[in-house]
Amino acid sequence: MGTTFPSGHATEIKELIVKRALAEGFDIVRVTDARAAPRNREGLHAYLMEGHHGAMEWMETRADERADPQTLWRSARSVIVLGLNYGPDRDPLEILAAKDKAAISVYAQNEDYHDLVKKKLKAVAGFIFEKARADVKVFVDTAPVMEKPLAQKAGLGWQGKHSNLVSREFGSWLFLGSIFTTLELPPDQAETDHCGNCHQCLDICPTKAFPAPYRLDARRCISYLTIENKDPIPREFRAAIGNRIYGCDDCLAVCPWNKFARHAREMKLQPRADLRAPPLRELARLDDEGFRTLFRKSPVKRIGRARFLRNVLIAIGNSGDAALAAEARALLNDPSALVRGAAVWALSRLLMRDEFEAAARQHAPLERDVTVQAEWSAAI
Repeated sequence: MGTTFPSGHATEIKELIVKRALAEGFDIVRVTDARAAPRNREGLHAYLMEGHHGAMEWMETRADERADPQTLWRSARSVIVLGLNYGPDRDPLEILAAKDKAAISVYAQNEDYHDLVKKKLKAVAGFIFEKARADVKVFVDTAPVMEKPLAQKAGLGWQGKHSNLVSREFGSWLFLGSIFTTLELPPDQAETDHCGNCHQCLDICPTKAFPAPYRLDARRCISYLTIENKDPIPREFRAAIGNRIYGCDDCLAVCPWNKFARHAREMKLQPRADLRAPPLRELARLDDEGFRTLFRKSPVKRIGRARFLRNVLIAIGNSGDAALAAEARALLNDPSALVRGAAVWALSRLLMRDEFEAAARQHAPLERDVTVQAEWSAAI
């Protein structure tokens, strides 16, 4: 059963919750009921049936919970959706022209937002329990919660044609978290779609990951390819990745609603100087300890050194800088086959034909991994 109050008291409780959430550092707070929207269930089912989630099996295994908050927690009556602004202080697309530098997605240039948002959510949830003695559960990204549809239903913004949330106040740059509660709180009005005829986010995508407006094929998305994908990046997408080594901000950054965006005020979300535009040369030289040290509190750490170096080597291959061939050559003997295969591709792009063939004669006969062998064969 939900915790109910006379309407005036429920409004007062809601106002206190919003005030506390803002004091904890959240930039926007809205409330919706916990009932599922039928079109969310239908949309998720279609997405999964089309296979657009790629290897993200976790989206399938808990699809029913993802589609319906009350399947995830039957006692939930209201969902408090909270946004934390991480707006950048410069155009994220500028780094793409610096081919010898690495482009790291805006959200990953400092501490892992999951830890930061969850800590704030728990503080607000504790306040709710203390004041109203209502049960609460907090979620941020890792749980089976459709946060963007909930955010639209609560009025934080709307899902744009790129499928991400767009806010009239913060543009594309909101981290989302939610608090499920047994409280019956007055819901806010849902936001409507304000994309109009604009399709800049669709047009700019380097890998054409949008088969139609509001539909994303993750298997073609650079964020998926560089983060979720554990295998060699398909050859057809490598050149389009450019120097993006962790995620992609293109469809977010180009949105016209960013003219209303604000810079992040949370210090732990300010870009670290060493992650704004790190040289590919330095990143390619990271051993396990160096990788863990550099990305100790960063979300980048979760992909591990091998996937990270795979991405760095794709960027090196796209750099056009022959001086970086030495970094790729040094990684031909890396313990990881994933790294060795990416090094082969990078060298095939940077070396003269006779130099590459000489490298192939030296290394290919010693290679035992079939995927790396395939890289040599495809490049020769």
